[in-house]
Amino acid sequence: MSATAIPAVTSTGQPVLILKEGSSENKGKEAQRNNITAASLVAEIVRTSLGPRGMDKMLVDTLGDVTITNDGATILKEIDVQHPAAKMMVEISKATDSEVGDGTTSTVVLAGALLDKASSLLDKEVHPTIIVDGYRKAAAKAIDELNKIAIKVSPDDKEWLLKIAKTSLATKLVSRDSEHLSKLVVDALIQVADKQGDGSYKVDIDNVKVEKKPGGSILDTRLIKGIVVDKEVVHAGMPKRVEKAKIALVNAALEIEKTEFDAKINISDPTQMKAFLDEEARMLKEMVDKISSIGANVVICQKGIDDIAQHYLAKAGILAVRRVKMSDMEKLAKATGGRIVTTLEEITKSDLGQADLVEERKVEEDKWVFVEGCKNPKAVTILVRGGGQRIVDEAERSVHDAVMTVKDTLEKPAIVAGAGAPEAELAHRLREYANSLPGREQLAVQKFAEALEVIPLTIAENAGMQPLDVQVELAAAHGQGKLWYGVDALATKVADMHAKQVFEPVAVKEQVIKSATEAASMILRIDDVIAAGKSKTPPMPKGGSQPPGGEY
Repeated sequence: MSATAIPAVTSTGQPVLILKEGSSENKGKEAQRNNITAASLVAEIVRTSLGPRGMDKMLVDTLGDVTITNDGATILKEIDVQHPAAKMMVEISKATDSEVGDGTTSTVVLAGALLDKASSLLDKEVHPTIIVDGYRKAAAKAIDELNKIAIKVSPDDKEWLLKIAKTSLATKLVSRDSEHLSKLVVDALIQVADKQGDGSYKVDIDNVKVEKKPGGSILDTRLIKGIVVDKEVVHAGMPKRVEKAKIALVNAALEIEKTEFDAKINISDPTQMKAFLDEEARMLKEMVDKISSIGANVVICQKGIDDIAQHYLAKAGILAVRRVKMSDMEKLAKATGGRIVTTLEEITKSDLGQADLVEERKVEEDKWVFVEGCKNPKAVTILVRGGGQRIVDEAERSVHDAVMTVKDTLEKPAIVAGAGAPEAELAHRLREYANSLPGREQLAVQKFAEALEVIPLTIAENAGMQPLDVQVELAAAHGQGKLWYGVDALATKVADMHAKQVFEPVAVKEQVIKSATEAASMILRIDDVIAAGKSKTPPMPKGGSQPPGGEY
């Protein structure tokens, strides 16, 4: 029901307004229908972009900027969703993206399917709480079975990591170059991974810096064992290339600091003026002498460098870069083994970082400084190239997804075959599990199994296959114990995906099931939507100014 307020009357029939004027309320079935429809429509938007044959979306924002992508999280972030239930779908895709980095489209499609299947139970008068309980049990059972069928791998086995990266990239715009990109991603992550005492790995994604620049092709993308700084060398007289670089990382200004308070100097004679300026120059020269005395030939400074200091640095043959971001300074310290110093007085030889080469290069229109050839860098850069800005943007998103899936595998070395095979197997096992449950919960578990099947069926549909035929074939194959049978979208047939070398991390599959179940459960439990009325601004008086004591 929709009303201006919740109707309530006193014993004398006098109406009582509880909500403010202009508020609306949807109750019961209608509220549930609205929420399920809104959430399902969001799933419908990203549905066609699932799988290797998925389509891309072109998103144009209010400023006319164009994004072309098939990354679920990016699509939902860019579109301005208004409905509160639809916003929850956007949130789960964001959460999945930041947690495991891949599987964002699958999460939204699965959540949409769970709600769709639940609506048929609601029509049969099954209470939402029973559906939610059934879904929770089904999700716990699915994750349990998923870990049983998972293939345990060694985290430092490069072959497996390459297969994982390649599968992630196979569904993207850059799928043709997945061989080249997956090698870069795996090399980058093995380089920055920290081995723990128990043999497991810990990976901080921030140590893999992804820079992008249009120009060349995607095959020109490369891994730099060091850091690319998007700044140029500060002075024309400085060397543009330094080999066997000894790098000073300075978090202090190479300038004369101004006093905190107003200070006046009375000068009665021009020589005093000269002495004052000479003293400034001498102090700056001292700073530069200090740097060159410890053998540094590259200075990377987070703050400013005075013109006179630049002159002395150039004279000493030192390459200098200024106003570098703090995040880049930290990455440089990890890459070069240097230490960031905050006062020049304390800088010593042991604080210097090392690299084989520091060079300024022109990339497209910009000049960037490349610090590369570090011995054992714990921070690296992937420089993404491509034919145009849109292509580079999407390539960067694809590389991020691949980086995240390899990280997931390093941290939890368990994998399953992809292409809808695990979902089909879990659906098969959940149906058997449903029969062991008493009461109406078994209906919810059966619906959960049907929802899981939507993933392989959507991959098939996007590849132009007949979903009904695929459903029958998959059910038959998994009924015969063919564990890894999924949808080979490129050959448009049902096949053994283990043999096709298509693999995904268990961590991603777990996150997809958890996020989708939680979102669907939350939406199903809502039976009342109360929307506050828009607050009206008081009319302005004719004079144009607010009346005294009026609302602001």
